[in-house]
Parts: sequence; C-alpha cells; structure tokens
Amino acid sequence: MGVPYVPIIGLIGTDILKRRLDMKIVENPFNPDVKTVVAQSLRPDIAIFHAQSADKLGNISCGYDAEVVMLAEGAKHVIVTVESVVDKISEKDSVGTYIPSILVNSIVHAPYGAHPSGCAGLYDPDKVHMQAYVKASQSEETFQEYLKKYVHGINSHEEYIDMAIPDHIKKTIT
Repeated sequence: MGVPYVPIIGLIGTDILKRRLDMKIVENPFNPDVKTVVAQSLRPDIAIFHAQSADKLGNISCGYDAEVVMLAEGAKHVIVTVESVVDKISEKDSVGTYIPSILVNSIVHAPYGAHPSGCAGLYDPDKVHMQAYVKASQSEETFQEYLKKYVHGINSHEEYIDMAIPDHIKKTIT
C-alpha cells in the first residue's frame, strides 16, 4: 500500500505491545485525546500465492475470498501461480477475490499448484501428504529426505504432478 505504518484497532491494554517492537501507542492525529496503536508496514520484496485462474493480461480470480489484495498491494513484485489461464476475467466474473493486473507482475500456469493444500472449488487438501509432511518435519534428517523427494529431486512441475498427486485428486479436474 506504500504507507509507513497502519493503525491497528483493539490492542491497547493487551500485553502484545510488550513483545512487538514494530508497534507503538500514539496520539490519534484527528483526536489527540484518543490513543491508538500503529504498526510498522511490511513491504515484502516478493509475494507468491496460488489462485484459481488468471487471464492473459494478469487479472486474477482467486476462487476464494482472501486478503491477498493487501499482499499484492504491499509487495514490490507479485507472482501468482494459477490452475488455469483464460482469455478474460473481469471483476464481476471473478469467483471470490479479484486482483487487477496492475498489481500482478507474473502469472505461472501451474495446475495443482496448491498441492498439498486444496484449491477452492477444484480439489480438496491431500490429507495423507500433509500428514507425511508433518511427520517429516519432526527432525532435520527426515525433513531433508522429504525435501529431496518432493522439492530438490523433482525436475519439473509435470514430474511432481505424476509422482506426488494421487489419482483421486487428479480426477477432480478434467
């Protein structure tokens, strides 16, 4: 959004401010008798997220309601992976949150790109794979084995789809 800080409602009187150096209590500039909390804005270099579809111009239909517009507005560069690329998406045609192309730098056609989580309206989360991930994350050794199998040992997105995505999920998208 390009602002140095944002007001936050509801934190005065909590102990959160004791642990957060990026938040302060200040006077409300419009009413000095009222105190408010402000948080330092974050400006990520890159935001990457997955959505249902994009058009050839980079307009995004997320397929779900999300706060990703704020993420897209705040990041310096936005990459969106999508299940499909279509000719045209308008705000009124969008399913869920719509992101205009002016906020998007790159789109990547990546069917099943949300795996192992699901993609709203298209396929459910892969609970078996998520359980394997949680189990693998219990030690450095097992996590490195997981990364070798599902990340570093994969040569292409298509290879990942063939190896990692169960047929019952593949059958949900024609």
